[in-house]
Amino acid sequence: MHQNPKQYARIAKSIGYIKAHFKEQPSLNQLAENANLSPFHFQRMFTDWAGVSPKQFMQFISLEYAKNLLAEQQLNLLDTAYETGLSGTSRLHDLFIKIEGMTPAEYKNAGINLLINYSVKATPFGNILIASTAKGVCHIQFFDCQGEAEKALMSSFPKALFKQQIDSLQQAVLMFFDRDWFEAVVPGKQVKLHLKGSAFQLKVWQALLKIPLGDISTYGSIAKVIGNPKASRAVGTAIGANPIAFIIPCHRVIQASGVIGGYRWGETRKSAILGWEGAKLSVANTRQG
Repeated sequence: MHQNPKQYARIAKSIGYIKAHFKEQPSLNQLAENANLSPFHFQRMFTDWAGVSPKQFMQFISLEYAKNLLAEQQLNLLDTAYETGLSGTSRLHDLFIKIEGMTPAEYKNAGINLLINYSVKATPFGNILIASTAKGVCHIQFFDCQGEAEKALMSSFPKALFKQQIDSLQQAVLMFFDRDWFEAVVPGKQVKLHLKGSAFQLKVWQALLKIPLGDISTYGSIAKVIGNPKASRAVGTAIGANPIAFIIPCHRVIQASGVIGGYRWGETRKSAILGWEGAKLSVANTRQG
C-alpha cells in the first residue's frame, strides 16, 4: 500500500470545495484551479485515488444520495437485514472482523502489563497510527501530528508498555485501506480487535460492523439494532468514542436528515471515506454486472 500524504491533502481540499459549492456543481476546471493543478493532472490524480471521476464522485457525497440510501433502507426493513445478514462483497467487512473486549482487569488497570506495538502508515485518507496488543489491534486513529497521536494512544493506556513496531496483526488490518480489499479476502482468516470499552460500547461497535460497504445508517437505526430504540444519544456517544478508525465504520453513521454530520477525525475526511467507499462498490458492481 503506497500512499502519498500530499495527495490526500489535495483530495481533502477538493472535497471541501465540492461540499461548499455543491449547488453550483463546480466544473473540472474550477476543481483543478482550487487544487493548483492542471485539469488533466487533477482528473488523473482524483481518478487514481477514487476510482471514478470527480463528477461521478460528487454524487456519492450528496445530500440527495444519502437521503435515497436511507429511504431504500426503510423500504427494505434494514433492521431485519442486519439481523439475518446480507449477501455479497459488501458484508465481508462484518464477517472478516472479530471483536474481543478487554478483561475487567485489563480495563480497570489502564493497560498495566500490556505490551502495545504501534506503527504509523499512510492511507488514502491521510496518516494513521495503528496499535496492537498480543490479542489484536486496539487503536487506530487518523492524525496530522504524530506526536499528538502518540500522546493520545498512551493516554488511553497510561500504564502499558509501548514499542514502535509493526506486527502481523497490524498488517492484516492495513489491507482494508486498499482499493480492492474485498476481492482479496482470505477465506477463514479474521482480523482481530482487542478493545477497551463498556458492554454497551462493544455492542454498538459490533453493530457498526454490520453496515455494508457503500451503505449508511443513522443513530436511531443503530439504537434499534441493539434492542434499545430510545438510546440514540447514548449510541452517538459510543460511536464518538470508537477507538478503531475506518475498520469499525463509525463514518457510515449519519443524521436521519441525510446530513453527514460530525466525525472524530474531521467531517471532510468522513465525506472522503463515504464517497470513496460508494465509488468502490459502484465500480465493483459494474465489473460483476
